[in-house]
Formats: sequence, structure tokens, C-alpha cells
Amino acid sequence: MSPDRVGFFLPSLVGGGAERVMVNIARGMAARGLAVDLVLGQARGPYLQQVPREARVVDLRARRALTSLPGLVRYLRRERPQVLLSSLSHTNVVALWARRLARVRTRLFVTVHNTESDAVRRTPIARARLLPSLMRRFYPWADGIVAVSRGVAADVASITRLPLDRIHVIYNPVVTPDVFEKMRVPVDHRWFTTNGAPVVLAAGRFTWEKDFPTLIEAFAQVRQRRPAHLLILGEGAERPRLEAIVRQHRLEHDVDLPGFVANPYAYMARCALFVLSSVSEGLPTALIEALATGTRVVATDCRNGPREILQGGRLGRLVPVGDAAALATAILAALEQPGAAIPPEAWHPYSLDVAVDNYLRLLRVGERA
Repeated sequence: MSPDRVGFFLPSLVGGGAERVMVNIARGMAARGLAVDLVLGQARGPYLQQVPREARVVDLRARRALTSLPGLVRYLRRERPQVLLSSLSHTNVVALWARRLARVRTRLFVTVHNTESDAVRRTPIARARLLPSLMRRFYPWADGIVAVSRGVAADVASITRLPLDRIHVIYNPVVTPDVFEKMRVPVDHRWFTTNGAPVVLAAGRFTWEKDFPTLIEAFAQVRQRRPAHLLILGEGAERPRLEAIVRQHRLEHDVDLPGFVANPYAYMARCALFVLSSVSEGLPTALIEALATGTRVVATDCRNGPREILQGGRLGRLVPVGDAAALATAILAALEQPGAAIPPEAWHPYSLDVAVDNYLRLLRVGERA
């Protein structure tokens, strides 16, 4: 078995919160002197550029998570890492099977980043509805289960019927030194080059969980009351729907969807307000990043994450899920009233050093690092 070698198993590094989190943890562990492998179903995605030089990228060249099983078995038998850390629920099941088939002593920890019960209820994909059964059947094989918030831990316990004390809560390493460096980079967008209307910012994949349609509906109500711009960073399957809603409200000059942005922190540091409109979250990365850049925030009070991060509303306004009128009222109030400074204590639990320390203690690696 390779001493102090940690493998991270993911389908790819296509842009998403979980992928970015795993790369951050890998970077933090590599900086502590551990040998780190990024084992990817496909070595693709924008976060490949953020993989540290000290880490190896292992490309399994698989078309989907399930077909990465043989390659992962071969990797485990060849490299025999001390620990394998898997992320995303369908990938977790593949990792559990691979470890059993490989018959190696590698310890395996699975991480859960989302409220899976919400995702299963909303998915139109029939096979995805099998996930709770798969989690109940196979998650007990893991040496440990990591949830990114207390709410996600409770959701996993409910699905798997495992005792809550079998599930470890480790907050994501969202706030890295890069955040503070990149927030100072100039922004090349017309709305930030003049002292014009305030910019309301949102960021995330264009999926049902983020509920950007409600945000655009709310912004349409805001525009009836005052000048403002709405900028939504991200990409995804719902782009045509979002663009249609923008046209419906004739907001083409005040709403911009520029696509995936590698450095959202510069936008956060310069916007007037960051808004999270999600209907479901695990631990919303962008909300924490906005706090770290000192930006005022408004968030929906969806299951798991926002209330925990915003300390019950002390650090930002919380509004009901899916309520465009309430969201518009909160945005208007936040734009019109100066906000208090965000203390470092608000984001310190989500810093890279704290998260890496917690993972190293749980995984029992790196004592000499």
C-alpha cells in the first residue's frame, strides 16, 4: 500500500461546486506533502487548470461513471493508495464496487454534496430514482461518509437508515487564498466600468436546483421600482428557458447571462448584492464565496445550507423558496440599506486550512506532513 497517497475519484472536472471542492482539497493535501491522484472518468473540464503540479491526473477514459469501473479497479490494484475519496452519489456507488472487486486494503470515504432526496423527487430520469436504494444497499460498505452540512447529513441518514453518528460533517474548503487574490483582478464587463445602476449577481449551473427563473421574475419586479442590472454567471441546460423569460419581460438590456466564468470572485467583490435563489442545496459554495469577498447577500431559505451559513439570517436576508415577490422585496431592501461589514468569523469555518485539517484527521493520513 502506498503510504500517504490519497486518490480522489470523480467523473470529470466539468464546472460544478463538488468538482471545485475536490480540487481545492487535493491542492491543500498536496501542499501538506501528501501524494495526490485525481482519478477521473474523463480528464476534462475547466478545473483541470487548477490541479496542482504536484498531483497526478489519472484518466480512465470512460464515457460514463459506470464504465469507469474496470479502470478504477486497475488503478486500485496498481497504486494501492492509502485512502480513496469519492464524490457525487452515482460515482460513490462505482467506487464502492471497485474497491470490493479490487480486493485491496485501501480505505474508502464517500462524500455527499447535495440533498439527494430533493434531487430524486425532481429528476425526470427513471434510473436516477434508484439512487436511494443503491445508497441504502452500498453506502454501509464505506469506511466513512462525509456530508457537507448538518442538513445533508440528516438527509443521508434518513435515506440510508444509518445512525447519524456514522456520518461526518465537514464543511467544504470554499475560501482559499485564491479567492482574495482573484477578487482584486479587474472585471471586463460594461456594467462595472461606469458608476451606473447597481449590479445584482448570481452564479451557478443553469439547472432546476438554482431556480433562476424565480430570480429573473423577482428582478423584473425590482426593475419596476428602480434601475438595476442582473448578471447570472454559469451555463447549463436551462439557458433557453432563462433567455425566454428575459425576453418575455423585455429585460434584454438589464439582464446578462455571459456563461461560465473562471473567476467569479472579481464580480462578487464589485457587485452591489449577491443573490442565491435555489430550491435545493447541500452547502452553496457561491454564497460562502460572496461572504468572503465582503458582499451583501440575499438567499432563499431552502433545505440545507443557507440558514446554516447565514446564521439564521444574521449575515443576510432569508426569503421563502420560489416566492418572486418576497425575493424582490428583499433585493430592494438590500440595495437601499447599507449592510454591515462581514466578519471573518462568518467564512472561517469554510476555509481551506480548516477543511484540510478535518479531512486529514478523518482519513488518518499526513501525520508526518
